[in-house]
Amino acid sequence: MGLYNEKVLPYLIDVSMSDAILGRYRQAVLADVSGEVLEIGFGTGLNLPYYPDHVKQITTVDPSPGVHRRAQKRIDASPITVDHRMLSGEALPMGDRTFDSVVSTFTLCTIPQIEKALAEIYRVLKPGGRFFFVEHGLSPDPGIQTWQNLLTPIQKRIAGGCHFNRTMQPLIEHQFDQVQIDAAYAQQVPKVAGYFYVGVATKEIAEPEDMPM
Repeated sequence: MGLYNEKVLPYLIDVSMSDAILGRYRQAVLADVSGEVLEIGFGTGLNLPYYPDHVKQITTVDPSPGVHRRAQKRIDASPITVDHRMLSGEALPMGDRTFDSVVSTFTLCTIPQIEKALAEIYRVLKPGGRFFFVEHGLSPDPGIQTWQNLLTPIQKRIAGGCHFNRTMQPLIEHQFDQVQIDAAYAQQVPKVAGYFYVGVATKEIAEPEDMPM
């Protein structure tokens, strides 16, 4: 799988995730991003054109050298300065309370230990900071769920660990107290992969350890 993961999969990700329908989701999610920004799962850099003009610099992480090579062209062409690091979202080296905004688009489906990644996102956000996301996951329809569960083992092998059947809303709500999510099928996307969770989760302004006794 080495050649596939390093050469073929990055190309397939770039082509499949460049769809205009997905671009509209990216634009909507990124519209309110501000301050110090971290993007989890930078991939081939497809979010870069959709950041607001006031965003001049972002920090990004992705563990795959294959996708980073494809992302470099977009980094070079972008007015945004990108501090890219080949790291997993499950163990971030950044300090606590570093970022105003964290972004994840179509990424949480692939991270092996998603709970750790969400805990890290929460940790590196400043109090009052926001986590902006669009992810696909488990459908509420039992018939679609059956296909999602059947196809996920295959999907994981051919699509870099992607799960069709992750329960995104409870996973995010377990980490964040304030979560706004819209969940629905995306137009012109097969339902097995097209139940999208779009939203913003906000870190508490006063964390428990900060509250006066």
